[in-house]
Amino acid sequence: MEGRPEISESGIRFFAGDVCDAYLVRADIQRGLSMVVWRGRHVAEPTELSESEAAAYGREVLAVGRALLTVLHPVKLNYDVLGNTVPHLHTHIVPRYADDPRPGWPFPFPDPDPDPMPQERLMADVSALRAALR
Repeated sequence: MEGRPEISESGIRFFAGDVCDAYLVRADIQRGLSMVVWRGRHVAEPTELSESEAAAYGREVLAVGRALLTVLHPVKLNYDVLGNTVPHLHTHIVPRYADDPRPGWPFPFPDPDPDPMPQERLMADVSALRAALR
């Protein structure tokens, strides 16, 4: 994602922090699946951040996680720092629910081309998450 778009092909921004943005993923993979994208200088790994950058990034990732817990009530959140496809620091936050397809294991991403999230639910979740982060 270039710049700091409000809407991208993959998601809708619900958080614009000092050092990162959070996007609710449009694909109907898992309700609440979010990407938190570092918006500072280009780094591929969290180990490339200074202590103050890492602290700021961590605070904002946790703020997004807390909002997801408040709004969607998952039983667990998984924080995945991958960067295998897009080598720019970002964290996938994956809410895990009681009816999860593989509880106790990493979340399975079986469909390479998932359908979009129903628009009404997507926008309701974006609004609720924005309100939780105010």
